[in-house]
Amino acid sequence: MSAACQQLTEMASGGVAPALRAVDCVANEMAASAFGRMFGAGGAMGPVLTILLTLYIAFFAFSLLTGRSSLGISALSPRMLRLGVVLTFATSWIAYQGVVWNLAIGGPDWIAGLLMGAKGSATQLFGDRIDIVFQAINDISEATSKAGGAEAAQPAAGGAAVAAVAAKGAGGLFTPESVMWMGALLLLLGTVGVLLTARIALAVLLAIGPIFVVMALFGGTRGLTAGWLRGVVLTAVTPLFVVLGGGITLELLVPIISGLVRSANGGEIDGRGAMAFFLVASVHVALMMMVVKVAATMVSGWQVFGLAGSDKDKGSAPAQAGVPVPASVQAPAVSAFQSRTSTVSAAAAAATGAVNVVGSEAALRGADRRTVITQVTGGGIEPLRQGDSGPRARGIGSRFRSASNDPGKLPAKETIR
Repeated sequence: MSAACQQLTEMASGGVAPALRAVDCVANEMAASAFGRMFGAGGAMGPVLTILLTLYIAFFAFSLLTGRSSLGISALSPRMLRLGVVLTFATSWIAYQGVVWNLAIGGPDWIAGLLMGAKGSATQLFGDRIDIVFQAINDISEATSKAGGAEAAQPAAGGAAVAAVAAKGAGGLFTPESVMWMGALLLLLGTVGVLLTARIALAVLLAIGPIFVVMALFGGTRGLTAGWLRGVVLTAVTPLFVVLGGGITLELLVPIISGLVRSANGGEIDGRGAMAFFLVASVHVALMMMVVKVAATMVSGWQVFGLAGSDKDKGSAPAQAGVPVPASVQAPAVSAFQSRTSTVSAAAAAATGAVNVVGSEAALRGADRRTVITQVTGGGIEPLRQGDSGPRARGIGSRFRSASNDPGKLPAKETIR
């Protein structure tokens, strides 16, 4: 650790703003040292990167030999762009710090400062305002303690002062001072706790980021890169919401703290003011929980530059897997199938009619005869004519004709015994 970061770490207990400065300095140094140990000069992951790049080029050459890929702009442009991005961010700390680190940490801070109209870092300004609030609460508690000590030091006239002090201490945890301190703890957790947690998590993600950048080379590991980018965006956007929401909370707390200071100068803490302070702090904690949930929902819907598709796309992929057949190809096959089906149906109808006719003649004559159908021809399909009209001409039955009325077709041969 450098001397500057060590000095900031020693001063981190002095307030919220010094703690944020110390976390940023330590996180930057940790990310730089981790990058140097992995992909820097003589880093442990240098040979691994060489092997992965060799495999990537070998897989592409194999796809060219097998005909799965072609040498064209549409095939080479995304591959070359992916290789350039991976080599740039995995081998150069200057490029990684200048793009990824500055966008993840400096981008939300710049947006917050632009919205709040602050000059400089909006996060540091927010930390300074939080320090002012806690300093005011500490002064209120000290003023109340001094007033109570002075009152207890005075001689008790008829035991009235002793009874007043005993009655004052009988409130237990629900005294105005204890309620004020509980509100201060909630406010501390909802502001400093969320800010420091998001900054530390972001520092860890950025420190191991080059590993996930390399994973973008292959399709099987590209989802890990997408998940890493979502985590970086989530931890980077959370401080932005904390600073903006905390600024509104601090504006609500200013008149409440002013009333508590005036009541503490009078010798006691106003109970209504303490309850109002506790309520605003509780609302701020609920707001921070909602902010984290909203940020997670926003990030989960991000497609991450096409690195990983959504579940909806995956669910609809099998339905789109089939290749549609052109209508020009489908038409001959369908017409031929319909022609064969119609021919078979007409033949079956003609055979059934012949059997019924012979059966009726046999019943009339009263003789024992048997009809055997040896061959059935005919039953062709008559195409529709332009002149046909009427419901009978347009019906399905008008398409079929019997074998005897079909010109050019031989009648069915029958053998009667």
